[in-house]
Amino acid sequence: MVDPIFDYQFRLILLGDSTVGKSSLLKYFCEGKFSEHLDPTVGVDFYTRLAEVRAGVRVKLQLWDTAGQERFRSITRSYYRNSVGALIVYDITNRDSFLHVSDWLREAGEHMEPRKTVFLLIGHKTDMEKERQVSEDEGAKLAKFYDVTFFETSARTGENIEAVFQAIATKIYTLLEKGEVGVEEGWEGIKFGFGRPMRQSSFQLPTAEQNETGCC
Repeated sequence: MVDPIFDYQFRLILLGDSTVGKSSLLKYFCEGKFSEHLDPTVGVDFYTRLAEVRAGVRVKLQLWDTAGQERFRSITRSYYRNSVGALIVYDITNRDSFLHVSDWLREAGEHMEPRKTVFLLIGHKTDMEKERQVSEDEGAKLAKFYDVTFFETSARTGENIEAVFQAIATKIYTLLEKGEVGVEEGWEGIKFGFGRPMRQSSFQLPTAEQNETGCC
């Protein structure tokens, strides 16, 4: 049985063109397996998993998988505002999906401001090296330009899947420690966990009302 205790919940959103592999990436992270055939996401889909960001500190990652098709964009935009982090995914075998990264970053930034948001860039499907259209160096240079962390991944082999979510969760928690992000009334990006005895910390402790909100 999975221990349900966690300290915080972070809400993350995955963005990118259709068919870049967002759903397969999440399925591997949450279920530990690769699915050859997944139906295209319609609107949004939802996953959760616990992660440890410090010794004894656990967070629940609430992961929203969005459709990349234009006809669903008005739906997915409504999920931007309540997210503290965004993973922008492109397919290394599809150059157009890489060229659209800037559009996804701009759109996400516009809808997630003024709060500080953690972005991470992912070049997916490294198992298809022979069909590569975007070099790892190009991905790294684009990430450097936007000052975001960059990984290349594969849901087929599991390459860097754990590292991606560990990196973004740890970065958000670090900002939380510094007071640059925090729990806000009416915002779903970061929420207090449940079941953990209250303790002294450098963060603002929850009120009784906040502590009763639960995780979702």
